[in-house]
Amino acid sequence: MDHASNEDARVARFGLRVAAGLNEQAQTLPANVAERLSFAREQALMKARNARVAQAQAAPASVFVRSGSALSLGRGGDSPRWLKLTSLLPLILLVLGLAVIQHSQWYEQILAAAEIDTGLLSDKLPPAAYGDPGFKEYLSDEQTE
Repeated sequence: MDHASNEDARVARFGLRVAAGLNEQAQTLPANVAERLSFAREQALMKARNARVAQAQAAPASVFVRSGSALSLGRGGDSPRWLKLTSLLPLILLVLGLAVIQHSQWYEQILAAAEIDTGLLSDKLPPAAYGDPGFKEYLSDEQTE
């Protein structure tokens, strides 16, 4: 016995147990509640019947639509590879977009560092002067005067 039929049997047993439990409790219900439930059951059965009829009438139209291939891409029909590719396409685009964003931020950081380096190297003072504590005091005294 395979897994699917074993699971179907378990589902059927569960359904029978639930139905038996509901039948036991149904005999203790008041008459008006039982009548409303019976009416609701008849309504549900009628809607299910109508849905099956509508589905049976719509089925030939859907078979006709599926008989022609809208997008064959050289293989004809629905290809599982194309379905997998189309489901992975948003993920691929997201990863590529994140890579482009990371590259552009990396490039901006390089440009900012190059601008600072250019400013330091083109200044009259040597770069070591900026690390000197006495030079920092000289700058702060010059700004207060």
